[in-house]
This record gives sequence, structure tokens and C-alpha cells, in this order.
Amino acid sequence: MPTRAAFPRLTAAMAALSCAVAVSVTTGGGGAGARSPVEDLVSERTVPGAAELSQDAHGAVRFTTAGVADVRTGRRILPTDRFRAGSITKTVIATVALQLVAEHRLDLDDPVTRHLPADAAAALRRPGPDGPEHDRPVTVRQLLEHTSGLFSYTDDRAFFGRVFGAGFAAHRYEHHTADTLLRTALAHPAYAPPGSGYRYSNTDYLLLGMVIRQVTGRSYAAEARHRVITPLRLTGTSFPGVRTTLPSPHGRAYSPSGPGPDDGVTDVTDLNPSAAGAAGELVSTLPDLNRFFAALLGGDLLPPAQLRAMRDTTASGGRYGLGLFPVRLPCRRTVWGHNGEINGSYVQTLATTDGRRVVSYRVNSDADISRTAEAKLLSTAFCPTHRTGRTG
Repeated sequence: MPTRAAFPRLTAAMAALSCAVAVSVTTGGGGAGARSPVEDLVSERTVPGAAELSQDAHGAVRFTTAGVADVRTGRRILPTDRFRAGSITKTVIATVALQLVAEHRLDLDDPVTRHLPADAAAALRRPGPDGPEHDRPVTVRQLLEHTSGLFSYTDDRAFFGRVFGAGFAAHRYEHHTADTLLRTALAHPAYAPPGSGYRYSNTDYLLLGMVIRQVTGRSYAAEARHRVITPLRLTGTSFPGVRTTLPSPHGRAYSPSGPGPDDGVTDVTDLNPSAAGAAGELVSTLPDLNRFFAALLGGDLLPPAQLRAMRDTTASGGRYGLGLFPVRLPCRRTVWGHNGEINGSYVQTLATTDGRRVVSYRVNSDADISRTAEAKLLSTAFCPTHRTGRTG
């Protein structure tokens, strides 16, 4: 979904932190100590609440929360609260696709049209508008790493305005099919020829959802439940399909009511997530996201070859692998994960390469949050100098 790409937006803040004094964080129940970076994610007018769940290499878990889950009742965010996880859906979809690769049911270098329904394959095969170089086949690998060059359907101005912009209130319950979303994407010229460079596109994972159904005979949601959600006992995670409400327990989700800092927020909790589909419909919890990324990076979901491929960022110039991206910290540690943004929600999960240390944090708003606070939170979680109180 329209997602704040963490890799470029955190770069400057991380660089600034490399020589900053270390900060400490409050514990889940509050307590004395320096101000928590989680508190700095909250904005009085536009971001009502924030929460972080971290697990260290020894399995110790810390939950920290700030602000409120519901501006009407004032209740705080619970660790078990369900929320929309946006583009973290992509990491789950990529995991399913790479399991199919490991089972020799897919090949990363297969033309994607080989694994699509006839109508979708025919639409994708149409000659490109910018010359014969655009007629090269898009591969499964290029979808996973966002080098397909395909226009992202969420970049269509009319679509964006209806689903994420000023038209949201009137269109929030509309149903969108994958075929319709693909037609929206293919009505626009490609960004670039396939394989020529990286550009994040929700169309890529829309197509991967169709590929999974074509190869397995079951929906991407059913395959993800069978292969990921059920084995890991992710009891708070689901693919809602067209369900407009969140499962309980949950707080509320908010968008800024206007462009000004004093305009307040509007409740956007209920919506039809079919506009997100395989690119961003997932609902989850902070504990489930930590468990999933720990298992994935720890080697419990993919064989070594596929996990190595997932972390190969060569084609994107170091920005994105196959459903994962790296974040380089000032302490010279690289962590891996994904973020997700959708109406009323922003979340990010990152973990060490072995999956032993993991942190998820979220806000219940799609307003911009402090990049400095994000950078401090990650350095506190992953950089030893920040945990011990020494300068970096």
C-alpha cells in the first residue's frame, strides 16, 4: 500500500544519531527514566497512540505504549490489539511464493505470465506504449523485488483520491477485485522496462497474489494461513478479505482531518480492505509480527537458499530484497524487515539477521511521525551503545 519506505526516510535521522548521546526507554508499565522514543511518536493533534514490542536475544520481552488507543474512551493500546498491517502483507506473500520456489512449483526467473489466469496474462503481454524494450517479460523475481517497472495502481490519482484521499468517506466500503486493480495499473505506461531498476509498486504483489492462486488452486490468504499463520500460531493475524471491521480486541484508527496541525483526526477504523489485497490487507498484532519475523529470519519458514535470496538486494542497489528490506544502523548493524501503511495505521517490524532480536512498533494514525523518534527507537533496540548509556 502507499507506504513510507523506511530505508530512505530513516537514513538522515540514523546518520544524525551516530554521534548522539544514547537514550534509555521506559518499561511497559511506565516507571522512571528518560523519555521513551515511543512517546515521541505520539502527536497531540494527529497521532493519538503508539506502542512498541521488543524481544532481545535472550527472549526477554518489553512492551511500551504511549497515548491512547481510542480518543473517546481514553483506553491505552493493548499488546493483543488487532490493527491493519498494510504492506507487511508483502513479506508474508513473499514467504509463500519462496516456499513454492523451494518446492519447485515456481522458478524465480519464470515469466509471470506463465502463472497467471489467461485474461491477466493477456493483459500483461500487450505491447508496451514506449517501445519494444517494454515488451520484455516480467519475471517472478522482478515482482518480488520491485524491479518489474509496472505502474503501481495506487499511484493512479483518481484511485488514490477515492481510497486514501478526500473521497475516502464516500468510498470506504467499496469492493475492488484484483482484475479491476490490475486494469487500473495497466492503463498507465510502465515506469521502466522490466529489470532495469527498482521502483516500489503495489501492482507487483497484486500479481503475486494471482500467481499463488494459479499455482496452488487456493487463494493467497488460504495458502498463507496454511503455510505461515497456522504453523506459527499467529492467533491475532488474519486476511480479512472484504470484512470491514477489525476483530476484537482493537483500538481505533485515525487519519488527519485536514492539512493543518490543529485540524484533529477522523476515525477511519472501518473500511473494505479489498483495495489493498495481496499488497496490504493483513490484520495482525505486535506479538504475531515479532513471532513471524523471528521465525522467518531464524530459518524456520524457508530453506537457506530461499532465505539468502530474500536478503539479496543487488538489483535494487541495496534498498529491497524479496519482500524484505535492510535498515543500516549507526552502530554498523543491519536489521531486516518491512513496514506497512494503510488508512489509520503505520507499523514497522525489524529484526537482526538471525531473528533473535526483534522489534515491532506502530501508531494508530497514517499521519507523518517523527523520523528522529523512529531512529532513536531502533538504535535503543538494536545498538549496544544506546542500551548501555554510552555515547555513540
